[in-house]
Amino acid sequence: MGVIVGIGGGRMADLETLTIDKEIVSFTGLQSPNALYIPTASYDSPEKWDEFRGVYGDKLGCKTDVLYLLGETPSYDELTSKILSAHIIYVAGGNTLKMMIRWRLLGVDKILDKALESGTVLSGTSAGMLCWFKFGHSDSRSFYSQDNWNYIKVRGLGYIKAIGCPHYNSESEGAALGALRSNDFKKMIRSKQDIGIAVDNHAAFMVVDNKYKVLSSKSGSGVYRLRKLNNEIVEEKLEQTNSLQDISTLIN
Repeated sequence: MGVIVGIGGGRMADLETLTIDKEIVSFTGLQSPNALYIPTASYDSPEKWDEFRGVYGDKLGCKTDVLYLLGETPSYDELTSKILSAHIIYVAGGNTLKMMIRWRLLGVDKILDKALESGTVLSGTSAGMLCWFKFGHSDSRSFYSQDNWNYIKVRGLGYIKAIGCPHYNSESEGAALGALRSNDFKKMIRSKQDIGIAVDNHAAFMVVDNKYKVLSSKSGSGVYRLRKLNNEIVEEKLEQTNSLQDISTLIN
């Protein structure tokens, strides 16, 4: 099985997540791994690709490549070749819903299943974190109506059997009226009754087989488990340790 690293947020170009990025690269065990950037959620942004190349290529020594899926429609064989030749896959933030629809249309989801099984490091930030979860707490509707939208639950690839929430320590926008995003996520957990894994900006949730670890690039940023118990939402901040912990203690 592979490694999954879901980052809650932070500006890569400003090196805000560099500690986590280094950890992603180190998990390949290679001096110069192949790192594939998938910017579907950011609408195939060339600027975001340049930022990724600057950090993972110039700073961390990876051989970088990009997979555009909106302006271009690669064949299934081309997709398979590019994805399965990568040691690291990094998924950009942005519109989770649009990304998941496009991936499923092209069969990218099925190829990522194979990448996970082959031991690829699967990573990403924001939407690129949510895609690895069973479901994600997503602001995708904000991309269609900036002033009148609500958070939605988007179905991910299901590798982590929980609802994920990035930017947990950020304020909401749009229809959420400036409330903390954490408050809206708690409402979702209350109504859906699933286990929630929430990740602050500058933190990441790492899963290796059936174990997990919390990563952080800034003091105070962390990862939380949320669950409904006796009609109340219980929020627990996960301990950041050097060793991997059994994920069955979080999600069962």
